[in-house]
Amino acid sequence: MKIIQKDFRVSSRERNQMIDITSQVGSIVSKSGITNGDAIVYCPHTTAAITINENADPSVPHDILLTLADLVPPHRPGYRHSEGNSDAHAKSSVVGCSRQILVDNGALNLGTWQGIFFCEFDGPRSRRVLVQIRGE
Repeated sequence: MKIIQKDFRVSSRERNQMIDITSQVGSIVSKSGITNGDAIVYCPHTTAAITINENADPSVPHDILLTLADLVPPHRPGYRHSEGNSDAHAKSSVVGCSRQILVDNGALNLGTWQGIFFCEFDGPRSRRVLVQIRGE
């Protein structure tokens, strides 16, 4: 089994933003030389996350962020974290810091409408994304 790990930077412009990183991850996978296996996309930040969802219609990320804002409001009474970003930490935990995607014939095995998103919850910032590809 071969294992390759690469990283890249993502810059957000908004406090809450979903950034499509499918092409960056796909490029790393295709250059890896691994034809069958899996790719793990990981975010090493406590106020950001990784998810997979529809990337064909920009209203989908908007609606996801709107729903998260309702579920985890930014200024909820009772928050104790002194940095003022408690909501960002909670959203990161709800969405999750990584996703695993199958690699088939040297490409990401995503559904027709699926894309990989970096979810920023405490921006704007420059962040790091790690991609580990395992397989043959």
